[in-house]
Formats: sequence, structure tokens, C-alpha cells
Amino acid sequence: MANKELLSRISTDPGICHGQASIRGTRITASVVLDSLAAGMSPDEIVDHYPTLELDDIRAAAAYGAALAEEQVLPLQHLTR
Repeated sequence: MANKELLSRISTDPGICHGQASIRGTRITASVVLDSLAAGMSPDEIVDHYPTLELDDIRAAAAYGAALAEEQVLPLQHLTR
């Protein structure tokens, strides 16, 4: 799956998690996924812990984090078009 497709799984909505980037409209933020990866959890462990997530959601959070590191994510909508 290309980064553009992965990033379409990340959304921001002021009514969900105070507008923080979250996975597909869930209340699971990209930062929670990235923190879990940084803590040493595997993608499979994260999906087991958050059953509403799919492996591509974990990849999407990683792609989002990479885009932020490259300062490409302002605003998010430009990356998902």
C-alpha cells in the first residue's frame, strides 16, 4: 500500500480526540500507536491490544510520523489527495 493510501487512514476531527490525528475516525491516536512501537510492541501486539486496528493502520501511523519528521504534514489533507 502506498503512503498516500496509508495516510488516508489518518484523520483529524475536532470532535474526536480534540482534533489529534487518529486512526480512521477511531479514538486511537496516531501518537498512541507510535508510542507503542517506540516502547517495543510489535505491530501484531498493537493490533491484539486494540482490536479495531488493522496492520495497515499501524503502517499508516508510521507513515504519518515519518511525514511529520519530514515536515510534510501541514495540513494533513494535502497528503491524502
